Amino acid sequence: MLRLHATPTPDTDALLTRAMSPDPQRIQAALHRYRTDPDWQLHTWEVAGQAVCAATLTVHGQGGTVRYIGTHPDHTGQGHARALLHALMNTLDLHTLTAETDDDAADFYRRSGFHVQEISSPWDRRRSRCTLTREG
Repeated sequence: MLRLHATPTPDTDALLTRAMSPDPQRIQAALHRYRTDPDWQLHTWEVAGQAVCAATLTVHGQGGTVRYIGTHPDHTGQGHARALLHALMNTLDLHTLTAETDDDAADFYRRSGFHVQEISSPWDRRRSRCTLTREG
């Protein structure tokens, strides 16, 4: 079940941290941003009342951008992140949902129905722009 969170919790922080850089300073900066920036929304996918997946995103018109998405390790590979992304598309009535990611997550987005295109990157890792477009 999809749920919008007005206030982050230690559980949502832990889920999102799984999707962030291992650099503690970058993690703290990202957590601060989603706590303080009113444009960043926090949503979770819950199973039996427990948040098993969390995503932050920004929405502008009919487009959304996934900033971070993370799944509890006990629930990885069960389709919760995919369900969360598709529920966001439908519930928020988005025409497109995009994410910029590294190779580690590109296959997840591809399996979730996103078009994945390699983009230039200032880092030593390949980056991809992943786009899910509502048909019709």
